[in-house]
Parts: sequence; C-alpha cells; structure tokens
Amino acid sequence: MKELKNKISTIIHSSQNQNTEAKLQKICQLLDEEISYYNWTGFYFRNGDKEELVLGPYVGAETDHTVIPFGKGICGQVAVSNETFVVPDVSEQDNYLSCSIATKAEIVVPIIKDGKNIGQIDIDSHSLNPFTEEDRQLLEWICAEVAKIL
Repeated sequence: MKELKNKISTIIHSSQNQNTEAKLQKICQLLDEEISYYNWTGFYFRNGDKEELVLGPYVGAETDHTVIPFGKGICGQVAVSNETFVVPDVSEQDNYLSCSIATKAEIVVPIIKDGKNIGQIDIDSHSLNPFTEEDRQLLEWICAEVAKIL
C-alpha cells in the first residue's frame, strides 16, 4: 500500500498541466488497476447547495446513477452521516441503489473540506466482504489528500 500511496500522492501533487478532474480520473484508473477487487471506482460531489450528489470521474461500467439525492443509497447516506460506510454484502441493505447485478459489496468514504462533506469516493466490488481496514485507511487518506486540491 505504501507504493500505491506514493503513486497517488504523485498524481495529486503533480504540477503538470492537469486539471483536478484529470487527476481524479487517474486515481480511479490506478486503484482499478492495482486492486483486483475494486470493480467500479468513482467520485461523487455535492451539487452546489442542492442536497444531491453528481457523478464525477470514474472507472467501471456505466451507471444510471449520475445524480443521487442525499439519504438515498449508500452514497446518499454517507452524504448525510459524513462517515465511511463499509457494506460487506449489498443484498443485506434496504437502502441500496444497484448499479450492477454483479456488485456484491461497497465502500463509500466522504471527502471533507473545511468541515463540510463536499463529495466522496465510491468503490463497488464483485466479491462479498472484500474490504479490509487497510482499504478503509487508504481511501480515507486519499479523500483527505483530494480535499486539499478541491
């Protein structure tokens, strides 16, 4: 994970002529390539003052969920709770928005800037219960680093 963190740090702090969206896209691609059980990796961001999330850069199958109201699905719940949500088995969640029938587990980590939830990273997996404490720590670190460039 240390090598992966170094690669992500390089992307985030790169001074090349890349906008933030391009950097986020590269992070999604890197996570998708490096971690075999990350089958959909993307960012959602708060839509201005509206209580909804809009899809940002992502890697994986297309999704119909380009706008998610606060409170709806795992992403919408994290927008309200401001806390990481690990779902080992999505079939056990009543408030789950299915993006793909292949998705078995999900982890969503908020991006907090100046005390406000401005977005999140969302990872879907085709495996049951794949996410470890190491995944959680990595994703929380990524969100803290990403908040610095937003």
